[in-house]
Amino acid sequence: MHRTNTGDQMPDNPHQGARTAALWSQVVALLERRKAQLGHSALDILDVGGGSGVFAVALASQGHRITVVDPSPNALATLRQRALESGVTDQVEAVQGDAAGLPGLIGAETADVVLCHGVLEVADDPATALAGIASCLRPSAIGSIVTAQRNAAVIGKAVAGHLEEAKHLLEDPDGRWGATDPLPRRFSEAGLGALLASVGFVVDEIHGVRIFTDLVPGTLVDDPADVRALSALEAQAASHPELRPLAGALHAIVSMRRAP
Repeated sequence: MHRTNTGDQMPDNPHQGARTAALWSQVVALLERRKAQLGHSALDILDVGGGSGVFAVALASQGHRITVVDPSPNALATLRQRALESGVTDQVEAVQGDAAGLPGLIGAETADVVLCHGVLEVADDPATALAGIASCLRPSAIGSIVTAQRNAAVIGKAVAGHLEEAKHLLEDPDGRWGATDPLPRRFSEAGLGALLASVGFVVDEIHGVRIFTDLVPGTLVDDPADVRALSALEAQAASHPELRPLAGALHAIVSMRRAP
């Protein structure tokens, strides 16, 4: 038997709070719509780069079947332990690999929904990674894509007084501040849209993630009531397109453009 979670609270999340609450709510709403469209009580979900299972175990606790593909054996070991502790081992499959190798790892047209969070900014070739993901999706499947956004990094560097790095971020085609930047790339909204379209994805919705959270000092939100207030502000701001360019990450809800 698995534990069920009927609300929007995300169990088994060590980072629960303002950084993830809005994204979690968006994913839950997306899955509820997908269940209604298909008439299913549970979905087959592919979590690419899902690592230690922060999202996967929580979603399995809601009854979904999750396949997590991640290159890190240590992260997958943590995933298995979390699934065991939550009583959802029968619903969670851990597969070592990366997005580009998906067709050979899990087969074609096996997922109703794909989660791809924090992967495209570190993938060797984002287009190849997306093509691998696309091959695993069933007709009319949808995806939740989260990537780092350039603008927020520029603002963060400028506010911290690192003006040359901020300038480099603006000019660099990959949105990096220099050779020591740990991320291979960051996206603009237009750049992410173009990349997704090049592989046949259509952006149905796009939200900003962490519009305020990365800017507010942690010392100002160490009280649970303050965390709740910041989470509520993030959730409300996500629906305002004029604030989206300030977000630390972009959350694109996508579908496949299928040939007639």
